[in-house]
Amino acid sequence: MNQRAIPFWFLRGGTSRGPYFRRSDLPEDLETLAEVLIAAVGSGHPLNIDGIGGGNAVTTKVAMLSVPDGDSWADIDYFFAQVSVEDRTVDFKPTCGNILSGVGPAAVEMGLVSATAEETEVKIHAVNTGARVVAKVQTSGGAVTYAGDVAIDGVPGTAAPVGLQFMDTIGGATGAFLPTGNLHDTFDGIQVTCMDVAMPMVIARAEAFGLTGHESADALNKNAEFFANMEAVRIKAGEAMGIENVAASVTPKFGLLAPARDGGTVAARYFMPWKAHPTMAVTGAQCLASCVLTPGTVADGLSNRSNERPALITLEHASGQIDVLVDYEFGADGIDLRSAGLVRTARLLARGEILIPGAVWV
Repeated sequence: MNQRAIPFWFLRGGTSRGPYFRRSDLPEDLETLAEVLIAAVGSGHPLNIDGIGGGNAVTTKVAMLSVPDGDSWADIDYFFAQVSVEDRTVDFKPTCGNILSGVGPAAVEMGLVSATAEETEVKIHAVNTGARVVAKVQTSGGAVTYAGDVAIDGVPGTAAPVGLQFMDTIGGATGAFLPTGNLHDTFDGIQVTCMDVAMPMVIARAEAFGLTGHESADALNKNAEFFANMEAVRIKAGEAMGIENVAASVTPKFGLLAPARDGGTVAARYFMPWKAHPTMAVTGAQCLASCVLTPGTVADGLSNRSNERPALITLEHASGQIDVLVDYEFGADGIDLRSAGLVRTARLLARGEILIPGAVWV
């Protein structure tokens, strides 16, 4: 077989994009699956020239969808893969909230979910972390509506809104809200908060690294000294969080906080982790918002947040702002997160068949 064809739908979800597949159209075992995704994306070259990736970690993401077996709360199982840009690796540990923005529309496009009336509710189970998410997708005439007037920072133009309500996001990767058991720890002289809400993260103040926290993503990516120091802290903190093989994994992610300067709650920069995110991850936004809301973390004193519930936390990121509406109560270990709500957009960019070398999947 010269090449093998696999049906795919190519969507922008939030501020990320990538191929969306039916899980049943892909190999079951993860080793072969990884090789298929590497070939599809073109991992191994900075431009992903031999695949459909875009040369950046936000454009080498993959979503795989299926209908759950048996009596399940969810309408769709969403399995995520982060394919590397250059080193031909695939990480199945994390999930991605931006790509999740396209799961509801993709499920309708694939025929896995039927559109209902003017808005279709899709209940999604994030397989990687166990989170439950309710997506509200605009539909009309049995099809997804993509045109609309909602703008999100980091994406040009406007589109129809996709409402997301995240539940069961605490401790998905480590089993604990505070995986080290502490509100703050110190590694290599840098004080951090290690937190697992939607995404395990290591969070520090920008000033601890001699930064303002308002640098552009490009300026941060050129700061080799900062990345070396940050990675050393991330590895030690990740090991303290109980995460295995941290140096080779994209988890935990890293975040920096600083005082807001454009009317938001706090300024934030998010790392993927070996490059600065050009905007903000949806999962990371939930974790950073939870850090801001929890007394005693590294975020203490950086914002003028109130104790209103639900709380609207506005994070100022490298390309604008993102709002997270957090419904919570105070618990013994910090906050008891009931749910976090965000509004994203998505758009179907292409659909058809992706071709991979036949030798990759015999």
